[in-house]
Amino acid sequence: MKALSIFLVACMLSLSLFAQAPIEGRWDLTVDQGDKIVPSWMEVHLSGIKMLVGHFVADGGSARPVARVNFDGRKFSFAIPPQWERAEKDLEVEGVLEAGKLTGTMNTPAGKKWTFTGVRAPELKASPKPVWGAPIVLFNGKNTEGWHASGAKNQWIAENGILKSPASGSNLISDQKFKDFKLHIEFRYPKESNSGVYLRGRYEVQVSDSKGKSNYSTELGGVYGFLPPTEQVAKAPGEWQTYDITLIGRFVTVVANGVTVICNQEIPGITGGALDSKEGEPGPIMLQGDHGPIEYRNIRITPAK
Repeated sequence: MKALSIFLVACMLSLSLFAQAPIEGRWDLTVDQGDKIVPSWMEVHLSGIKMLVGHFVADGGSARPVARVNFDGRKFSFAIPPQWERAEKDLEVEGVLEAGKLTGTMNTPAGKKWTFTGVRAPELKASPKPVWGAPIVLFNGKNTEGWHASGAKNQWIAENGILKSPASGSNLISDQKFKDFKLHIEFRYPKESNSGVYLRGRYEVQVSDSKGKSNYSTELGGVYGFLPPTEQVAKAPGEWQTYDITLIGRFVTVVANGVTVICNQEIPGITGGALDSKEGEPGPIMLQGDHGPIEYRNIRITPAK
């Protein structure tokens, strides 16, 4: 009888070690930087018996690994080294989980202190058989009607059926918002330039001078920071290239220059530079215009009904 009791206690302890911590999962964060509100994202999961690890996306850059998330059942904290910041200090994040929501502070490598709130990210389960509506022409080839700039400097112009950003400036955002859709878009860039197509304004499919480069998520065909293309099919700078992208829930398929390089893969969270972290809501198409010259044309979207 005593042996059985010891066995049961051991089983209960074993199960408790593997019980899911309440902070595990994906979180959509909203950060108050004083002069503006920006989105962020984090993911926490169990590694081995009891160690919590994760990923974090700031207001810019890619998803970064978090080697250790400290959590005592209520308070949590972690630190990660700088990415694009020029300072040497770590980004330090600490907060509290209460009533299923997060609140906390971020101490930046530059020495600034920001506050944030967080809610659980929606699952966004994909509909197995979406019913597609009628295609919509997002760019009329004549002007930027139906679009607006993200900032005060609007460098975007329309000429001869081409939507051009001749120099770095604002991103361009469609007035219409969409949930699930199929998108066709064509693009052309000069040598070493860079852009991106943000789906729902949150998930960036990278556009960059990637011919001959590795198939990383940060190169052409990848969902920036999350999903690498299966192969690199970029053409040379100055040539027109195509994307045919299907987004249903969190699941994306990317056909680049006629080749399927991402096939129905789940996007875990938002990309740095996203418009917001409200993943459960429809969002616009955003074209990145702050990383160098870029041209787009033949932009058509087919929304799901």
